[in-house]
Formats: sequence, C-alpha cells, structure tokens
Amino acid sequence: MSKLAIIGGTGLIKLPNLNIIDTREVDTKWGKPSAAISVGEWNGKEVLFLPRHGNPHTILPHKVNYRANLQSFYDQGITEIVAINAVGGISSDMTPCRIVIPDQLIDYTHGRIDTFYEDNLKEVVHIDFTAPYSETTRNKLINAANQSGISIADKGTYGVTQGPRLETVAEINRLEKDGCDIVGMTSMPEASLARELHIDYACCSLVVNWAAGKTDEIITMEIIEANLKQGMDNILSLLGVLLTNEL
Repeated sequence: MSKLAIIGGTGLIKLPNLNIIDTREVDTKWGKPSAAISVGEWNGKEVLFLPRHGNPHTILPHKVNYRANLQSFYDQGITEIVAINAVGGISSDMTPCRIVIPDQLIDYTHGRIDTFYEDNLKEVVHIDFTAPYSETTRNKLINAANQSGISIADKGTYGVTQGPRLETVAEINRLEKDGCDIVGMTSMPEASLARELHIDYACCSLVVNWAAGKTDEIITMEIIEANLKQGMDNILSLLGVLLTNEL
C-alpha cells in the first residue's frame, strides 16, 4: 500500500480535516523544506502534509526549495504525492473553481534547480518524462472525483511559468498556441524531482481565475481568494474520498 503525502499550494497551508499526530522539523542534504511536516490521520489513513509556500504563506514560487521538499518526503518513506495547485484557466472549459487533473505540462521556468543529479556524478542520469504525472495517482484522483460527484477536467496541459508576477495577454496567447489549458507556477520542478525519486506524483489543480486576456476583468487577489474559498471545499471532499478508497 502506498504511503501518501499532500503538498498544499496557495490557499491550503493546513489540512482542516487532518487529525495531527506529530509535527516534524526535518533537514535534508539540500537544506530545510518549506515548513515542518505535519503527520496525521484522515479517514483512518496516515497522511503527511507540507505547505509548499510555508506557514504563513511567504515563499514565492521561484524561491521554493523544491529539492528539500521532495527529499524530506522521500526520507519519510513517502511513495505517492498529491500536489494541490492554484492555476489560471486558459481553455474555454477551464472555468474558475474547476478542478483539473493535468496529464501533461510545458515548462517555461528558468533558473530553478531541477535535478538531484548534477554534482559529483558517477554517471549521467536521464529520466523518462514522457508522461510527467503518474497515471496511477491521476486515476485515483479521477475515480475519487467521480464517486464524490464533483465535476472535473480529467486531463489538460499545465503551462508552468516563472512568477511571481502573473502573465501578460501575449504570453497567455503564446501558451494557448503551445497547447496549454491552464497556467501556474509550481508544478515544475516538483514533478521531475518526484520522478527522479521514483515517487508517484500528480496534481490536483484548482482554477482560481481566468488567465490574462480571457475576460475584460482585471485579475485581483480578491477574485483569486474568493474562488479559492469556494473551490477548496471540493478539493477537500475529493481528497477525503481518495483516502477512503486507499484503506
């Protein structure tokens, strides 16, 4: 049976349904993760939780120590990760409050340390990244959504931008031409680092705003926070069913 961890994104610095048993301050050879790891029980299953941006939310997407976060889970014996991401909607069906389980990504980030294998190597390591998200974990999330009656998009391409600023209209037009359905700032290098550690990894992305130029509306934090509040209940319901299925 898999040992599951959840990475919380914007709007999810703690899991309200998690009965916390232990809080672990850990260190890794890559430094400290974003926050202490919460170990708890949810629907009878042990779950580890880490807020990607810290608690409180102060770490910008390009400043996250992704290697330390993933290494800390690996050192705790984690075999499967569900990452929660707040994203913008590009395709017409990626409406605010929609949950998306992406199956592909395009990486537009730069300057982020994106591998464990770069120094003092005995041999060069290349990973197969044809399918960047674990189909096993994706299918679990899709099945949980179907069982809970939550409407989701069960596939889509996640365009990962550098941040912390939001994108221009021209940039979103480019991403759309490239085939991106949603845009966010945190799925890379999380996904590739998880693959290097042989951890099953998938995203559960919540659309919190239309991407730039998709409406005449100016994107504000008030809009994002309102959609986060509305959509996060469905995220938590989906995760609850996922954990019930895992028993």
